[in-house]
Amino acid sequence: MSYDLVIRNGTLVDGSGGEPTQADVAVAGGRIAAVGRVDGTADRTIDADGCLVTPGFVDIHTHLDAQIFWDPIVSSPCWHGVTSVVMGNCGVGFAPCRPEDREYFARLMESVEDIPTTSIMEGLSWSWETYSEYLDAVEALPKGINVGGMVGHCAVRFWAMGKRCLDQKQASAEDIERMREVVADSIRGGALGFSTSRTTIHKTPDGEPIPGTFAAPEELIGIARVLAEQGKGVFEAVPYLESGDPEVYRSELAWMTDLCVQTGRPLTFGMVQTHQLPDVWKTVLGMVEAAAARGANLRPQTQVRSVGVLFGLVNLTPFDLAGGHWGLMRISPFEDRLAALRKPDVRQKLIAEAETCPLPKEMIGLFTRLPVENGAARYDLRPENRLAAIAERRGVGLAEAFIDVCLETEGKALFLFPFANQDLDAVAEMLQHPQMLLGLADSGAHCGQIMDASLPTFLLSYWVGERGLFPVEEAIRKLTSEPAEFFGLKDRGRIRKGAHGDLNVIDFDALRVCAPEYVHDFPAGAARYIQRARGYRHTIVNGQPFMQDGEHTGAHAGVLLRS
Repeated sequence: MSYDLVIRNGTLVDGSGGEPTQADVAVAGGRIAAVGRVDGTADRTIDADGCLVTPGFVDIHTHLDAQIFWDPIVSSPCWHGVTSVVMGNCGVGFAPCRPEDREYFARLMESVEDIPTTSIMEGLSWSWETYSEYLDAVEALPKGINVGGMVGHCAVRFWAMGKRCLDQKQASAEDIERMREVVADSIRGGALGFSTSRTTIHKTPDGEPIPGTFAAPEELIGIARVLAEQGKGVFEAVPYLESGDPEVYRSELAWMTDLCVQTGRPLTFGMVQTHQLPDVWKTVLGMVEAAAARGANLRPQTQVRSVGVLFGLVNLTPFDLAGGHWGLMRISPFEDRLAALRKPDVRQKLIAEAETCPLPKEMIGLFTRLPVENGAARYDLRPENRLAAIAERRGVGLAEAFIDVCLETEGKALFLFPFANQDLDAVAEMLQHPQMLLGLADSGAHCGQIMDASLPTFLLSYWVGERGLFPVEEAIRKLTSEPAEFFGLKDRGRIRKGAHGDLNVIDFDALRVCAPEYVHDFPAGAARYIQRARGYRHTIVNGQPFMQDGEHTGAHAGVLLRS
């Protein structure tokens, strides 16, 4: 027997949650042709001795809707073993969209997800109006990995109601029926589901809550009934959980539970722990358990580490709001900023001006340096790495400590201000809950502020390798078959005969999350953070080697994932 590819001598972790075994894997025609002892020849053979062989990872919460048009390898997920992604989360996207509304939706995406409008307008082909046509445009693109998407509430509401939807008026029965028609067409065209946002944190370019924020349950459940009628599709939501009012939590969980029970469709929503509302996650998980008892497939998703904004000389500093020399540095090239810090007179002016920064010193003191140890960025938020602790050890103020660290690292030091999942012990409890999905990696979003696309590598290197929170087979299941099955991605997320040939060969002991890098590689020269990894020897997409030791092989075997 002859195969396109055979992976030999590896430790197979097949995505089912079963114990690792020694087995070979053969691929032919983009599909897994044999698992076990494989005899025969192959066009290419990979020796996986000492490595894990796993299914490719599935990232269910991304905002790559624009980036896929100019970045065919889809970085940064491609460096972390991800072979399939779901776009269109949080109710935002670029279809359906009339030609005259294109710039509005580009500005809306910048406002909500920090993807520059100039990059979007320059980088997208805008060759569609309906969501089905948008998917056709994505399908025609060269893609390193598999890409699917959900249709977003913002665009659906704008299409059905026009500018009336910006007034946050309740939709009429006729409005809801028009939205249902749009969603039905989108699902028939291949959308993996429907997404909405109810958090008031998400704003339009004019500072107003985005369309759909205050939609009544009748509107949301009415739209979800389309998924039931089609017999497919996930409902994704960003619920309003930031109020601190338990009655609001109950109300939000009530409509989501009713939606699942009445339609039989799965619903997933983002959930995090915060110091401001430290016990909300426990309350919400209790409500999720009650919903499950009613038969609701209601699944929260959370990040595997703290979610926070990155600060450093490369982009934002903690003192930018002070203006003066800090403001001038903000608009200067990086090398000029670093040179300015070395000038004694500028240094003293910066230290003095930092005293006028409107951010409270107590907050700035919590900014935590992201150290790099043994080639790995550390995200465990050790108190001794807080800017306040660094300043105290040095006997200087916060601004002087920040300047000194920047100079000592040639401007490469980064600080993280965690605003969610600050308590890793709470994160550990959430991750172990049977209803919890892995998500909120936000790949493609918040380009110049946040970099969380390394979720798979952190889960494996920290929670499995360092903390022992999961056995490796359970962590791999949560990265592969669990999200694939939830989104109905047939024949993905498992290593078994007949499944698609999405695979990773991982040197587990070498796994590292590298430090974020700030690069200018978006259209119109826009900048973003990227984050690489070590330890992924091979990532294979639909049977073709895609990444090898962190470098693209040149293959673009990814496909569009239609419902």
